[in-house]
Amino acid sequence: MTEPSHYLADTPLILGMMRLLDHPELTAPARLADWIRARLDEGLSVYDHADIYGDTQCEQAFGAALASNPGLRQQLRVITKAGIVPAGRDLSRWHTKHYRAEADYLTTAVDRALGRLQLEQIDTFLIHRPDPLMRADDTLMALERAVDAGKIRQIGVSNFLPEQWRWLQRHTRLPLACNQSELSLGHTGAVFDGTLEAHLSDGLRWLAWSPLGGGALADALPRDLLAAAKEETGLCETGLAIAWLRQLPGAPIPVLGSMRSSRIQAALAGARSTLPRPLWYALLEAVRQHPVA
Repeated sequence: MTEPSHYLADTPLILGMMRLLDHPELTAPARLADWIRARLDEGLSVYDHADIYGDTQCEQAFGAALASNPGLRQQLRVITKAGIVPAGRDLSRWHTKHYRAEADYLTTAVDRALGRLQLEQIDTFLIHRPDPLMRADDTLMALERAVDAGKIRQIGVSNFLPEQWRWLQRHTRLPLACNQSELSLGHTGAVFDGTLEAHLSDGLRWLAWSPLGGGALADALPRDLLAAAKEETGLCETGLAIAWLRQLPGAPIPVLGSMRSSRIQAALAGARSTLPRPLWYALLEAVRQHPVA
């Protein structure tokens, strides 16, 4: 890994801001600043955004919180993404959700994200989805210019498959730091089809979105297994799911969508735990509903 990537190696969890607007009590700048401070005190310093979260309002609220307490800026790291245009934001006659990874579009997206977040630099900027119409050489040249200008610290991708990120990597002198894509105890295909090993081989840190399976894992695990696992490890279903994920080679970093303190504490406990190998497989078997071959 290159020097700018080191902060990813030091965080057990990334806090996802997608659901910030679901917590109106936190959207006031001072209240959100206090929430951020509490997370920093827990050792959580990396926050994940995207321009489509709350239709840019999540970034705006976060930026207002940082402006209300400028001392926070130097203590945290921010990831943000761009490249998805929801149907409601398509100003053409077609009103169609689509992807945009053109050089000019992403250059403007970086500048606008900096303004909303009230930051001088984005720590990691991700192309949110693979765009089949992207001209990789132009797009990567634009991102290189943003890095050279100090607007971005490092770049990565989101929801890319190995050959998609490898095609990008061939067009830039910059290392791709990470790939943010779905991974959880309930979404394990990539663990067995070589995608995990591709991340490891190419030096991309896996940032795992939906690490709790969208909240469905608690119902997928038998009560007796949960009770026995809690008795042995002290972890609830949230902690077990995070521990299971972090135990994979390369220690994928969960992007936790919950902003509830109790859920964050449970996830932190899991991130700091190691499961007995038979229990790791027992959880996998229970969710998949069949044993490994």
